[in-house]
Amino acid sequence: MPDTRDTGGGGGGGGGGGTSADAASHGLLERHAAALRLFGERVRAVGDGQWGDPTPCTEWTVRDLVDHVTGEQLWIPPMVTEGRTIEEIGDAFSGDVLGGDPVGAWERAAGAAHAAFTVPGALDRTVRLSYGHALGRAYCAELTADCVVHAWDLSRGIGADDRLPDGLVEFALKEVMPYADGLAASGLFAAPLEVPAGANAQTRLLALVGRRG
Repeated sequence: MPDTRDTGGGGGGGGGGGTSADAASHGLLERHAAALRLFGERVRAVGDGQWGDPTPCTEWTVRDLVDHVTGEQLWIPPMVTEGRTIEEIGDAFSGDVLGGDPVGAWERAAGAAHAAFTVPGALDRTVRLSYGHALGRAYCAELTADCVVHAWDLSRGIGADDRLPDGLVEFALKEVMPYADGLAASGLFAAPLEVPAGANAQTRLLALVGRRG
């Protein structure tokens, strides 16, 4: 279910017409696409014997983590494009959504999710989430930052390079900071950790969501 309080709002509306709102919209969609690519690279890097390995999300294996993030993408087209509610969608995406082809399931879900946000006007539509109404642009920003954090989790789970792109880190950090203290109470993330003096942006981001880089 898309209770995406992992992350926060941002962005603008529409496509590239030269205004500041158009530029913000274009930038948000670029960040969203980049976050999906990043997570997708890690999904494709999962070895055959690694799907049951642990991740920093202590209750999730690698497969559980990929299933969770894939499931989040599946909610986007019906909620953003069709304007459906959580109640209307029901349990359509409950259980294992990866099936026998986890990589293919991810790629199809990610492609459809990004396409839904790029439909003209999608970022300005009201989406009815589990915690209330939000604009499509805020929902897109939330899921972008969520994908960035979980890309780090997946990298750690499979032993891949866990350095995140600077632009995505800065974006996610700005999304998370306004309500980091509430994330632990929501049960979605561990309590924020103390940030070491002089820490870089990635370390600060991870600390805010209860992870030690």
